[in-house]
Amino acid sequence: MSLMVENISKIYDNIPALERVNLTLEHGIYGLLGPNGAGKTTLMRIMTDLLVPSTGRVLLDGKDISALGPAFRDKLGYLPQDFGVYPNFTAEQFLLYIAKLKGLSKFEAKRRTDELLELVSLSDKRRKKLGGFSGGQRQRIGIAQALLNDPQILIMDEPTAGLDPEERIRFRGILSDLSQNKTILLSTHIVSDLEAVANEVILLKKGQVLEMKEPAELLALLDGRVWTVTLSIDEEPVLAKQYSCSNITHTDGKSTLRLISEQRPHPAAQPMTPNMEDMYLSFFR
Repeated sequence: MSLMVENISKIYDNIPALERVNLTLEHGIYGLLGPNGAGKTTLMRIMTDLLVPSTGRVLLDGKDISALGPAFRDKLGYLPQDFGVYPNFTAEQFLLYIAKLKGLSKFEAKRRTDELLELVSLSDKRRKKLGGFSGGQRQRIGIAQALLNDPQILIMDEPTAGLDPEERIRFRGILSDLSQNKTILLSTHIVSDLEAVANEVILLKKGQVLEMKEPAELLALLDGRVWTVTLSIDEEPVLAKQYSCSNITHTDGKSTLRLISEQRPHPAAQPMTPNMEDMYLSFFR
């Protein structure tokens, strides 16, 4: 299965939110990474057929998704960034309701609801009203509803927002298992999540795709450009202002800075192995 974004642009009041975006997604996990305002949510809404592009089209196996209509939505699971719930519904009632909207039979709706409550570790909360859920629990219900129809395409906007570290690790495991036979696109600001699970990372800035590569390939672009240096606190502001700085720590009256620079930024600087936070700053500072 192939999901193709073909020459997509979106213009709001003569201001481009997306400009000539071209992507091809197949089975696996794709991470969408970029600063606020880069166009990530706009792109995802177009790819779910919730927003009409100004130019271009999205194709599923060569067919326009806007023409496929319900046949496309039957294959789609979507978690928007601002996911709302009915506070007076219990977790079980909510999932059964969404399952009905997605066209599942009563038997299948109950089976999938039970499976997914177990998957997101909320079986013991099935009869608790959503209004009493924590932010992380609501997010897990959002993940569950996106999976109800066992979609072939799963698009998630900030799915790990509100999840604690243990929940994020569990969620990454779920995604890895699902990716064997699904196309998964997720947007997140937590770059370590993408480093852990993404087969490829799409870098989006000002509505344009800068790169689409495996995490290791993106990190290789920074070889020889990441440094750490320990110096007096008085020297810190000059270097922190002059270079992209991904981390600063203070110990015993000294500052240790992690810097990104083409050249050695200070005589005492030592080379370091790049990580995804370094990569993010390199592209989006």
